[in-house]
Amino acid sequence: MPSSPASSAAPVPGADALITPDLLLLVDAIARHGSFAKAAREMGKVPSAVTYAIRGLEDKLDVLLFDRGGHRAVLTPAGQALLADGRLLLQSMEDLTRRVRRIATGWEPELRIAVSGVLPWPPLYDLIEDFQHVGGATKLRFSSEVLSGTWDAMTSGRADLLIGGDAAFAPPGRFASRPLGEVTLVFCVAPHHPLAKVEDPLAPSDIGAHCAVVVADTSRALPPLTRNLLDMQQRVVMPTMQAKIDAQVRGVGCGYIPRVLAQPYLDQGLLMEKATRDGQMREQLVYAWRAPAQGEALKWWLKKLDSARLRASLTDPTPAG
Repeated sequence: MPSSPASSAAPVPGADALITPDLLLLVDAIARHGSFAKAAREMGKVPSAVTYAIRGLEDKLDVLLFDRGGHRAVLTPAGQALLADGRLLLQSMEDLTRRVRRIATGWEPELRIAVSGVLPWPPLYDLIEDFQHVGGATKLRFSSEVLSGTWDAMTSGRADLLIGGDAAFAPPGRFASRPLGEVTLVFCVAPHHPLAKVEDPLAPSDIGAHCAVVVADTSRALPPLTRNLLDMQQRVVMPTMQAKIDAQVRGVGCGYIPRVLAQPYLDQGLLMEKATRDGQMREQLVYAWRAPAQGEALKWWLKKLDSARLRASLTDPTPAG
């Protein structure tokens, strides 16, 4: 006898329970994608299994979690409440798992590292290669953070280690930190940009007449920041610092770029530095972690970051050989 689509689909683990971590992950995936089919692809399941699991959960709770009337699956108020508390529960379970494994082996199953968008990646690639020889049991998970997103990654628990937080905006909390170095940001335009021909130093009225290229703040909870933007200035918001640089090289707009990232483009003549009446911007950066450092992987990274040579390679465009 042919089986029904639900019975032929791969079973969802724990589907007989009322609310399980797997079901919470399904709800989260559907809410993010607005689609049962896309959530199924992300979770590695067939769509019928996802539909069957969510309908079963709705039946057991006697509530409707998703409004399926439009082109997207949208959480109902009950679904929003379930997801908000469910995400906290999933995070707590993940933290518990990490603590237990760390106690058992000393090495974290995963080390989450948030890196400021004002820093170059090549020096970190060298560290990653070195770490693979000693900490193979620990998975490294990196995120690139901008403005308030750096410290938000720490306060929200999204990161175990922050590299490049602005010391001026360090929030209160059980964080230990050490100086990483000073980053200078310079105002750059493409040689064919109209501001390239304007006499230095540029006045705010000169800059305000042209589009600014900025990077979106990655904060999820802390108030987002803006830096050196005029109120009425047109702007293009890019997803990464590299995308911002590429846009400025093409002449899309103007803006400040960390010298450590801009220097290769300045040397090649793809960008030119312009003096402004406000002068150069400087940030005092730190690397930070939740004290005390317990896992062996975190201790390894902190020991490496204690190197003055490494810190210079991250902040200085021409570090000493």
